[in-house]
Amino acid sequence: MAEAHQAVAFQFTVTPDGIDLRLSHEALKQIYLSGLHSWKKKFIRFKNGIITGVYPASPSSWLIVVVGVMSTMYAKIDPSLGIIAKINRTLDTTAQGCGHCMSSQTKNVVSGILFGTGLWVALIVTMRYSLKVLLSYHGWMFAQHGKMSRATKIWMSVVKIFSGRKPMLYSFQTSLPRLPVPAVRDTVNRYLESVKPLMKESDFKRMTVLAEDFAVSLGPKLQWYLKLKSWWATNYVSDWWEAYVYLRGRGPLMVNSNYYAMDLLYVLPTQIQAARAGNAIHAILLYRRRLDREEIKPIFLLGSTVPLCSAQWERMFNTSRIPGEETDTIQHIRDSKHIVVFHEGRYFKVWLYHDGRLLTPREIEQQMQRILDDPSEPQPGEAKLAALTAGERVPWAKCRQAYFGRGKNKQSLDAVEKAAFFVTLDETEQGYRKEDPDASMDSYAKSLLHGRCFDRWFDKSFTFIVFKNGKIGMNAEHSWADAPIVAHLWEYVLAMDSFHLGYAEDGHCKGDPNPNIPYPTRLQWDIPEECQEVIETSLNSANILANDVDFHSFPFHTFGKGLIKKCRTSPDAFVQLALQLAHYQDMGKFCLTYEASMTRLFREGRTETVRSCTAESCNFVLAMVDPTQTVEQRLRLFQIASEKHQHLYRLAMTGSGIDRHLFCLYVVSKYLAVDSPFLKEVLSEPWRLSTSQTPQQQVELFDLERNPEYVSSGGGFGPVADDGYGVSYILVGENLISFHISSKFSSPETDSHRFGKHLKQAMTDIISLFGSSANSRK
Repeated sequence: MAEAHQAVAFQFTVTPDGIDLRLSHEALKQIYLSGLHSWKKKFIRFKNGIITGVYPASPSSWLIVVVGVMSTMYAKIDPSLGIIAKINRTLDTTAQGCGHCMSSQTKNVVSGILFGTGLWVALIVTMRYSLKVLLSYHGWMFAQHGKMSRATKIWMSVVKIFSGRKPMLYSFQTSLPRLPVPAVRDTVNRYLESVKPLMKESDFKRMTVLAEDFAVSLGPKLQWYLKLKSWWATNYVSDWWEAYVYLRGRGPLMVNSNYYAMDLLYVLPTQIQAARAGNAIHAILLYRRRLDREEIKPIFLLGSTVPLCSAQWERMFNTSRIPGEETDTIQHIRDSKHIVVFHEGRYFKVWLYHDGRLLTPREIEQQMQRILDDPSEPQPGEAKLAALTAGERVPWAKCRQAYFGRGKNKQSLDAVEKAAFFVTLDETEQGYRKEDPDASMDSYAKSLLHGRCFDRWFDKSFTFIVFKNGKIGMNAEHSWADAPIVAHLWEYVLAMDSFHLGYAEDGHCKGDPNPNIPYPTRLQWDIPEECQEVIETSLNSANILANDVDFHSFPFHTFGKGLIKKCRTSPDAFVQLALQLAHYQDMGKFCLTYEASMTRLFREGRTETVRSCTAESCNFVLAMVDPTQTVEQRLRLFQIASEKHQHLYRLAMTGSGIDRHLFCLYVVSKYLAVDSPFLKEVLSEPWRLSTSQTPQQQVELFDLERNPEYVSSGGGFGPVADDGYGVSYILVGENLISFHISSKFSSPETDSHRFGKHLKQAMTDIISLFGSSANSRK
């Protein structure tokens, strides 16, 4: 059916003289427009490369410098201290050697231009180096909240002077400092401090002996090699982190690594599945166009002073993870003009451009509706093919090599892996329902996390999911970037869909359908029975993993960060201490806790661990469960624990964390084939409470005072430990916090709903301390 619509574009006839190819006028037009579009993108990349390459200067500043040099020369002033005269003599000698004669005026002009250009380049290098040195200062982060020293204000002013004007997405990349390597002694001391409240005294003494021995014997040797790497590598952590933590993992990506993002919590702008897909896909493509043109603004801290690294944006689109027997690889191509859509076991290739322009939302809706209306059946093995991406990596790698290396299978797999992104038109209805909020949100979360294990392509950089009732969501692969990068895209998509593109009164996308657009093309597969058996095996193992996930996702309405800030405390520290209290009430013990922080203050920085369970947090939790403790005593311990948490978070952000340094030392030890009992034990410790805050980065896109119902649900991830919890949260506006809790049914110790109840109670108990304290002072 769909293939018939494609066939009208060209015809060919086999003759004794060869193949007579006859392209239609429409086909020739599309080829011409496609080439024009491609050249336009190349020109934009070339132009942006020049602008970014000379930042913080601008291309026009070259002319200003050269004109300034020439002006001083004509005024009989030598701004070069004799350098221009030397260039003059060199030009004269060169010209004579070539048998040419150059006039004095020409030599002066050329010499002035060459000197001016050299001066311009030297100024750029000086400004970049100065900015790098300035951005290496992080004292501002450790200042008391709301107070800024005069030195910091002066520093900010100087940074802004050297930062240039109108930066593009990658403008600051070469000006960002490198991630520093902490001292071994500092890392070991911080590690021992972090595990002391979690260990028995005898175990802690044993670990202290191992740590002290490492710090004076093997540690300095490993540190020397790590320092050596930090001098030549852009970032001494990120390449190893990507390779060993992500790409070498042989377990399933689904649940274990991939994460998800949810739609707006309460708003459903249309219940027409194809229409919601049309607007959202168009919004994603608008974001991709802005990304290609580097029009996305860099993310800043401290107002618009301190830029964060933007490197992770580079592989957002046109990217797929490729399975290998020993290690996976990331395949990223420069451009892709199509997406692949999955629906009811069929794969469709959908072109994104027509007549040299991006498809409109209504045209994309039309294409999605054509897929929904297509009555064709899946080919043998096609329906559950994506289960290969949900299961173990080695069977998928072997299967890919054996059955997808040639013919139509290779062509179709290439179409999937080289697509801009993957789309699933889901057959279920999901989203928040007032009549059954808990069950509906839990089902929604599990659907986004794993679906039916064969209806998301877990290897793609992200799979965009549109449910039957119009709800949307996203499942993202983790190796290419961290959650804040995907969240930035998702915020833009939700805002563009809701406030800019909009829908007609009948729920369809605005605009008119276009009957001239070719139909989506069915991908063709020839999957042998042996491959189908591997697919079934992968699906069975994936189903076991998916069915074991116990998920609880809920919005917490009682209060939000607005009230927390009035208590003069950090909202993140507040939630983290509530998690510690909830975990203790749930399990009756403390555990090693992971909170994700970012190191994007440094070039190619990714994440660092904040060890949120501290001696100070344990003291606070014990005081909360001790009825003999007064409100004042509990508040004092809360403030101490909160300040400790904020200090650890700042250390992690500024390159003085614990875990990435120890991880890299462990990698070096493996390269050198030396054994470290200390490092082996440290890296084998399980994170039974793994937490992450989803940041809101583009608050200007959502005016929650005018549109209070347009709040995000955030996103979540699967449990990291078999007997632990994974908790994600987002602080939305001033009055809402959304939580996503995961664990495993197979663990007799965990229960996500039980933990959720303890968390709600912990949040309420902590905030009540401030109310009780205020009442006692009256």
